[in-house]
Amino acid sequence: MARKNIAIAGGGFFGLYLAEQMALKGCHVTVYEKSPQLMSRASYVNQARVHNGYHYPRSILTALRSRLSFPRFVEEFSDCIDDEFSKYYLVAGSLSKVTGEQFRRFCQRIGAECEDAPASVKRLVNPAMIDSVFTTREYAFDAHKLRDIILKRLDAAGVSIVTDAVVEKVRKYGEGLEVFTTISGQQESSYVDHLFNCTYSRINYLLNSSEIELIPLRHEMTEMCLVDVPDEFKKMGLTLMCGPFFSVMPFPSAQLHSFSHVRYTPHYQWSDSATQPYEDAHLKYDHNHRQSAWGHMIRDAQRYVPGLSECQYQRSIWEVKTILPRSDSDDSRPILFRANHGLKGLHCVMGGKIDNIYDALQEIERVIELSE
Repeated sequence: MARKNIAIAGGGFFGLYLAEQMALKGCHVTVYEKSPQLMSRASYVNQARVHNGYHYPRSILTALRSRLSFPRFVEEFSDCIDDEFSKYYLVAGSLSKVTGEQFRRFCQRIGAECEDAPASVKRLVNPAMIDSVFTTREYAFDAHKLRDIILKRLDAAGVSIVTDAVVEKVRKYGEGLEVFTTISGQQESSYVDHLFNCTYSRINYLLNSSEIELIPLRHEMTEMCLVDVPDEFKKMGLTLMCGPFFSVMPFPSAQLHSFSHVRYTPHYQWSDSATQPYEDAHLKYDHNHRQSAWGHMIRDAQRYVPGLSECQYQRSIWEVKTILPRSDSDDSRPILFRANHGLKGLHCVMGGKIDNIYDALQEIERVIELSE
């Protein structure tokens, strides 16, 4: 059997990891990335959290999948993991969608470590606002180190990488696909057996230009603040669950802490649907007026943890966050996998968090035969 020819649109972590796995199966793989650098968009602009299930008390399935993926990701990418901090989950006394006791039972149900936090940590919170504080186990990853690891693996696997390259359109050609690209301003075409659309917020860009049915997706223009935290928080991550609250965690690639807020990190949103003209997420990003909501974030957060008022804001990083609409009801983060979407051989893949990659790979291997 001839080697299968695979094209992957999108050089984020998902696209690159899948590229390596397919190359290891004997496929000839080419990755096309719009930016000059790989893993420079959503793979970098996020909270750098390796989820261990705690974040999803209203979605047991997502929590359990995280529990399975966490040790696998930590072991596979140990050189980029920051585990040298303590992680605490806080439950608010009001506005929370779960109580402290419910969160404790949830952790027991999914088998996640969860103990009462020490008194030294509880003293940092406002007892009038916080119901419970738990010691948990959750890590962060260094996106730059992760990129370096993946690049070495791709080179060893023989994957071809083309940057400054946009997959513009695809159409059926014989038993495969003709893929139209713009590479450094020059238009080219190639023939492949499969095209994996891993462009995250831009998944519908390719579908729209190829006159294929759009996938219903919701987008948020988001701001992640990077801050210097006071000394007592340097080796600590805090997440206040489960409502319109905040999270502050080590952000290893910048040697700062990330600061996000459920209410203020998203600045505005829009949706892709068949009933209105498609809007290119990257164009909206390029023209986005960036006015930080840091002041709102810290004023709210210091009500719960007064010492955070001494955080020193450094800068913000922005990105379009893309969400499956069904996640709104329970905060779940399922993968998107649409095999043969509109055309045989065209597959759309998206994850809501970095360790979703194993779920995506499992689905691809279940549905698509790629090995020789």
